[in-house]
Amino acid sequence: MTNAEYISQIEISSLWSGRKHILWRLRPDVNILSGRNGEGKSTILNRLIRHLRTAPPSGELAETSPLGVKMLFHPAEAKTIRYDIIRSFDRKLVQAEGLAAIPGVPIVTELDWQLYLQQRRYLDYQVNVGNRMVQLLTGGAPDAHSQAVRAAGAKTRFQDIVDELFSETGKKIDRQSNELRFLQYGEPLSPYKLSSGEKQILLILLTALTEDCQHYVLFMDEPEASLHFEWQKRLVGLVRELNPNAQVVLTTHSPAVIMDGWEDCVTEVSEITQD
Repeated sequence: MTNAEYISQIEISSLWSGRKHILWRLRPDVNILSGRNGEGKSTILNRLIRHLRTAPPSGELAETSPLGVKMLFHPAEAKTIRYDIIRSFDRKLVQAEGLAAIPGVPIVTELDWQLYLQQRRYLDYQVNVGNRMVQLLTGGAPDAHSQAVRAAGAKTRFQDIVDELFSETGKKIDRQSNELRFLQYGEPLSPYKLSSGEKQILLILLTALTEDCQHYVLFMDEPEASLHFEWQKRLVGLVRELNPNAQVVLTTHSPAVIMDGWEDCVTEVSEITQD
């Protein structure tokens, strides 16, 4: 089954009890949905994610769903697509959700939980990259060494970016550890002890890295929450640097998110809404 490279068009026929119709033609790289409070940015994004989650174990999506969502992919024959989701909330978990009982991991908030899941994925990513490097170097391809260097370079670039962003507070990634651990002025620091903004940017960049340069849609709902102004400006560019094949679809209230050359990627909710 062919995975899509990106979503080319989204149609929602039954938003707000059928009162509104959404038709949104997407760019293959970056799509930023903007609008006033209550205009429906998060509602649209959540409906799209719910539609993707209706896919059966085979991953093949129906052409339309009971949610009134229709997606067109590129290439047109594709029936499924890889995707990741980043949410901005950092509310405390309740014990009934059963997510806070992981031995040795002080998970307190939903952001902690997302970070925990991505850390497990980070370990898998490193194994996959290592295996790919061995195959390249033993396969006899004429450019095997340069391909292997590129495969290893993404992780190093991720570490360099995080170290740069966190440098003012003396934090850096412990590069001797396969797990994602930090040092602050030489002292060990758990990633769960980072500030909300640091966890948020770390989660976003870690997600982009572990997509391993494959075609993904990265949905982000107001990712600027808790982020420093300068981090907001660099956010989209850093995601695209770590995975240039990612299609970014995000909602935002922040002008800073588009200031680094993404102005042409902004769509107002009113522009895609029909009565």
